[in-house]
Amino acid sequence: MKKVILSLITIILFAFPSLSHADAVVGDLIITLGEDLTPQQRQQLLTEMNATEENQIITVSNEEEHKYLGNYIPKATIGTKAISSSSITIEQEGSGLEVSTKNINWVTDEMYLNALMTAGVKDATIYVTAPFEVSGTAALTGLIKAYEVSADEAIPEDVKQVANEELVTTAKLGDEVGAENASALMAKIKDEIAKNGVPETDADLRALIEDSAKELGITLSEEDINSLIDLFNKMKDINIDWNQVGQQLEQARDKISKFLNSEEGQTFLQQVEDFFIALWNAIISIFTNNEQSA
Repeated sequence: MKKVILSLITIILFAFPSLSHADAVVGDLIITLGEDLTPQQRQQLLTEMNATEENQIITVSNEEEHKYLGNYIPKATIGTKAISSSSITIEQEGSGLEVSTKNINWVTDEMYLNALMTAGVKDATIYVTAPFEVSGTAALTGLIKAYEVSADEAIPEDVKQVANEELVTTAKLGDEVGAENASALMAKIKDEIAKNGVPETDADLRALIEDSAKELGITLSEEDINSLIDLFNKMKDINIDWNQVGQQLEQARDKISKFLNSEEGQTFLQQVEDFFIALWNAIISIFTNNEQSA
């Protein structure tokens, strides 16, 4: 929970329109497994995700990874095996998304939230895992497949492509400015669009991107700006309901406030404060000892 809240604080949460849960029932658990897991690894992950015989299991292939990410990242980054796996638990309407990960070293929690909400996923608890450290691309593909099953409604291919492109664009930007900064910038741009409407021209969109980056203290290259303009133009083409964006952003803020005001939240903040006090004391101690030695 703490990791999820930190992710939400960092990016204020990403919000997009959602599909209805059709035949999904609150508490339903759907498992996605990478096709190239060994039998032992498969059982290990099923146990880790508390799977039962009643849970539906969906397999994700490396071919599917390349289908949705091959246009945006090198083949070597995707790899030749689908390993990362996940579970998605349907939650009450309005509860929002929560994501936690284990052994995922390329796709961050924020990026999963971002891509899944772009695809229309909401109100679910997401857990992504692998038997050893992997990029995590197979899990994203699997989660989108799992949600299609739970909602009993296909997610349009162009929406899937934009969601995956956004994931990659954010990750690449994160390599330059830091993952948290990249995610925060994406959220800031979306928040501004939700409040003020979609920019009509590329010049207006450029101004929005540059102003958002400046406000966050982020320096973007011309290539970064052009990449973001291209991405948000594609978002315009898939007819995102930006009113829904604003509603989910507000929901996220409420969720964060409730956590921080709770006993658990106060305890967590105290732990963070104690950590930095201890760190500062350790630094002072180092300099003090050096002065005494001198």
